[in-house]
Amino acid sequence: MNIILFGPPAAGKGTQAKILTSERGFLQLSTGDMLRAARTSGSDLGNKVAGIMDRGDLVSDEIVIALIEEQLDNNTDAAGFIFDGFPRTVAQAEALDASLEKRGMSVNSVVRLCVDDNVLLGRVEKRFTQEGRKDDNPESFKIRLANYNEQTAPLLPYYAKQGKLTEIDGLAEIDTVSASVAQVLDMHNTGRTNKTVPFWKRLLGLK
Repeated sequence: MNIILFGPPAAGKGTQAKILTSERGFLQLSTGDMLRAARTSGSDLGNKVAGIMDRGDLVSDEIVIALIEEQLDNNTDAAGFIFDGFPRTVAQAEALDASLEKRGMSVNSVVRLCVDDNVLLGRVEKRFTQEGRKDDNPESFKIRLANYNEQTAPLLPYYAKQGKLTEIDGLAEIDTVSASVAQVLDMHNTGRTNKTVPFWKRLLGLK
C-alpha cells in the first residue's frame, strides 16, 4: 500500500507519518532523508548525489526516482510506503506512477491535510516566539508556505482525476487527524493487519 501525504510546513504531516509507520508498519520515504543518506553511503549513486549537492545544483527527477526505486526494492517486506517531499510536480507524479507500475504497484491513496494559512502562520509565530527555532522564522516560513501552495496546486487535480485524493482537516487535534487518516486508508481496505487494532478503532474504543 502506497500513500502520499500532502501538507504544508508545520501542518503536522511528519507527525502523521510517524503514527502510520508505528501503527501500520509503513516505511516513510523522505526525499531529504534519502538524499542525505545517499550522500554518505559511498555508493556510485551516492557519490553522484554528493557531487551535485556540493556544486549547489538541483538533484534531477531521475536521480530521486532512482533513490526511491532503491528503497522499494530493498524493503519489499514493508506494509506500505509513505512518500514525503515527492512528487512536487505533475512530471514527478507521472514518473512515480511509471516506476511503481513496473513493480506491479501504484499510489493507492493521497491524503491532503487542509489548513488555513493564517492560522498556520499564527501557530508558527507563536512557536518562534516561545522556542526561537530558526526554521520557524515567520518571514522565511511565508516563503516556504507560498512555494508549497504553488507546487502542490497542479497535483491536486492530477490525483483527484484518478479518484485517489481525500482532503481532511489538518488543524484538528492530532488524534482526530490520525483517526481521519486511518478511516481513509481503511476505506481503501488497506493498512490493516491481524496483529493490531487500527488506530481509529482504538481511539473510538472499538475492538
